[in-house]
Amino acid sequence: MTGSDGARAALAAERELVLARLAGLRRDLGSSIDAAAAANADDEHDPEGATIAYERQLVAAHIEGAEEQLGQVDAALARLDAGSYGICAGCGQAIAPARLAARPTATTCISCAQAR
Repeated sequence: MTGSDGARAALAAERELVLARLAGLRRDLGSSIDAAAAANADDEHDPEGATIAYERQLVAAHIEGAEEQLGQVDAALARLDAGSYGICAGCGQAIAPARLAARPTATTCISCAQAR
């Protein structure tokens, strides 16, 4: 397996994990919305009202983060297809293989990441 094959496999595996996480989070959000609909609509006097709203917002924030991660994975796959995967967007040098192994969606080398 070549380096790009290994990168593609790692990115594809990460993409599948993110998609599974998103599906679970969306189910959780649906359950939270259903629970809110069934709960007392008077949040001011319902001690659970604030908790349900908080949980819904928390799940929504996790969905947003997972969608962003999915976008990063898709962008990395696009860079791989374009032949620019593993090239630092900051300095144009190669990103260390160890960094890409730890963070397959990395767009910068360690030096440029630290400079930010």
